Amino acid sequence: MVISSFGIACRPQFYLRTPQFQCINKVQLNLVAAMEALDEPEGQFKDNKTNNSANGRNDVKAPAWKKLNSKELGITTSKIDKPIRKVLNGLKRKGYEVYLVGGCVRDLILKRTPKDFDIITSAELKEVTRTFSWCEIVGKRFPICHVHIGDTVVEVSSFNISARKYGRHISADFGKPVHCDDKDYIRWRNCLQRDFTINGLMFDPYGRIVYDYMGGMEDIRKAKVQTVIPASTSFREDCARILRAIRIAARLGFRISKETAHSVKNLSYSILRLDKGRLLMEMNYMLAYGSAEASLRLLWKFGLLELLLPIQAAYFVSHGFRRRDKRTNMLLSLFSNLDKLLSPDKPCHSSLWVAILAFHKALSEQPRDPSVVAAFSLAIHNGGDMLEAVNIARRITKLHDVSFNELLETQDLNPRALKDEVVNLATSLKRALNHMTDEQIVSEAMAGYPQAPYSDLVFIPWGLSLRVSRVFSCVTSGAERGFVPKQGSKIDYESLALGNLPEVRHIFARVVFDTIYPLSLNRDNFET
Repeated sequence: MVISSFGIACRPQFYLRTPQFQCINKVQLNLVAAMEALDEPEGQFKDNKTNNSANGRNDVKAPAWKKLNSKELGITTSKIDKPIRKVLNGLKRKGYEVYLVGGCVRDLILKRTPKDFDIITSAELKEVTRTFSWCEIVGKRFPICHVHIGDTVVEVSSFNISARKYGRHISADFGKPVHCDDKDYIRWRNCLQRDFTINGLMFDPYGRIVYDYMGGMEDIRKAKVQTVIPASTSFREDCARILRAIRIAARLGFRISKETAHSVKNLSYSILRLDKGRLLMEMNYMLAYGSAEASLRLLWKFGLLELLLPIQAAYFVSHGFRRRDKRTNMLLSLFSNLDKLLSPDKPCHSSLWVAILAFHKALSEQPRDPSVVAAFSLAIHNGGDMLEAVNIARRITKLHDVSFNELLETQDLNPRALKDEVVNLATSLKRALNHMTDEQIVSEAMAGYPQAPYSDLVFIPWGLSLRVSRVFSCVTSGAERGFVPKQGSKIDYESLALGNLPEVRHIFARVVFDTIYPLSLNRDNFET
């Protein structure tokens, strides 16, 4: 078949989507010899008009349909981290082509702060190592460079490695696009390897050009997640793309295209081929970066939750939660409140969201008085000072959220009874955490899904579960000597990302408390 937009002849079983977006702004490219630094006062990249000494000629103007003026898209350098700019500048001064590529370009267009940045260059990896004082090549099969700039590690890949990785596969299925020079072809070939069209964008910050070879801008404008090649082929090549589709759609609030959604459902079982470390990483991307509620809803909608978190999926079933249900429940409310405190550039440590899952499992199995939950969260926050936690909890007078089945009617528990209930909750939570890391228990949770692929998947490692147990241990062991509770409401995001215990406890208590006693119900939680 022939793709008219590219003028490419290719095999019927492996075709490119036709980019629907046509750029009407023609941009003249100019190669440069030495680029000015990126951290200039006005926050924009300079468009240097000199010739590039690397090849000694001016670049040829590429077809307008695949070039966009980054300035008109509103892209500035303010959201590009300083270490990234240093690496870009260092390579450009050496005369190499250098670009930002992938999701970071998409986020810059959407005026979002990118979670990370991917750099690709015309330099060989050995040339990259000679450019920076602290740089090493990592990976054997698909090597990249790690450039150390202060405490930041910047990943740099090479067009040459990319060509060797995919060149034979691509050359067998595609011819060179018409009206493209050699540099266009190299860029196009690299973008063809991307997972989704909205990630198939390449940004030259010096020429102020965004290259769109895959129709990514059109899908951004339609708020749509769509694979570059047919979804069934794409997901069979790399089943992790299924989870990335969920993550991207949840984080951006995009819809998943019909064909892509169909393949997500049909090939959902294939994610079980991923190793447990990769699954934990993908789940952390979903739950720790400010889009956990949306991720859980999409995992449930597409039949992935019962494979990854079958215990939580069983909870959805027991409460009659439909695949496309718009209602909420306590599990989703907990993560919704967590999302309010996080963002892609302000994530939490994985121990926090695992702790929330374990807490909810314990509470759903044995509902509690709201004052018990309040005292429990307060005791965690203050390092196990039960006397203070109980005294504060007994002064709460406002109504809890009565829509949650996990909460009983409020009772007037005396201090001793309240303390005993709090300790009992902590004990049941530890048991719930053990169940989440026990393959037999997880396997039993799958009994409610006779039509689903069998799964006794446990991807939470023992070391992480031990770290989570430390969050709650103070409730049963008593006040910790020397423990200093978090003061004030300001979040130290660096400490939170590293799993600092006081910071994790502070956010956990805050999320639980705000879920039980939503601010929307009242503003005054205590008697005066």
